[in-house]
Amino acid sequence: MAKRVLIFGGAGFIGRHLQKFIEGIEPNTEVHILDIAVAVEDATHHCLDVRKPIMLELAPAETVIYNLAAIHKTPGHPDHDYFEVNILGAQNVCDFADRIGANVILFSSSIAPYGASEDLKTEESLPKPNTPYGISKLVAEHMHRTWQASQAGRRLAIIRPGIVFGQGEGGNFTRLAKALQKGLFAYAGRRDTKKAGIYVKDLVRIMDLMTKSNRPVQLYNCCFQAPPTIEEIVETMKAVQGVNRRTFLIPALVLQAMAKVLGLFNSVGLGFHPDRVKKLMVSTQISGAKLAQDYPLQYDLKSALEDWKFDCGGGDMR
Repeated sequence: MAKRVLIFGGAGFIGRHLQKFIEGIEPNTEVHILDIAVAVEDATHHCLDVRKPIMLELAPAETVIYNLAAIHKTPGHPDHDYFEVNILGAQNVCDFADRIGANVILFSSSIAPYGASEDLKTEESLPKPNTPYGISKLVAEHMHRTWQASQAGRRLAIIRPGIVFGQGEGGNFTRLAKALQKGLFAYAGRRDTKKAGIYVKDLVRIMDLMTKSNRPVQLYNCCFQAPPTIEEIVETMKAVQGVNRRTFLIPALVLQAMAKVLGLFNSVGLGFHPDRVKKLMVSTQISGAKLAQDYPLQYDLKSALEDWKFDCGGGDMR
């Protein structure tokens, strides 16, 4: 039987890298991108909203599903959006898997179900989500577990990635790289904040391996074995970029006062949210020890940033 891969949410940063990786190692596998952001539909690109029942008709094939579909920017959306997209979307993807007879799903969750805390978190830690995003992701995990347990022979992998960085990310690491280049970066309140993360090339390689495992259920934090501090990230990025500018620290009390003042203008379209300032000063102390044992990373922080810069032709990391 032909082999098919379906990537829900595949038009995003991770999805694009995953598609490229699978097509590179398995050129005969048919890869489908299913995403609300698909602009032009064809035989393998499908514009759909996971909040609605998935009625896509496909020919029989051995199918692996990657469920990356979510809204995740937090804060940034009304609370109900996280529940509607992340929970209803999970149910609709699982129902679709039922209908087409797919027996393998990889679900991309998040470290958000652990909640905000400076304590070290492992896969055995009790989840304590404290945001709508974290709550919705934890519920979605259990919905996928219900799908897996409802029929013999089904396999499920759940990943909880930290910050995923690499070419095309356009997020935290990209903004940091640009700020360092322009001399506009300052530490927010502290230099020892720990931030769990993983290079996107390691992540998609590991995701592919997990779908090929015979284990019925897998749960992994996807991040470096020990999370680096923001200072370690900054100094490594400066070295890779050849940046020698000094970096300064804005004291926490000053930053919090600025957040309160600027937060008053958030409603007039400045895009500032005080909760983002708080996030900058809270560690994501997530252990990647289990992942390192079963699916060792190929890149450490320095080699990942060097590879990213190489992919950009040796120029600015973007």
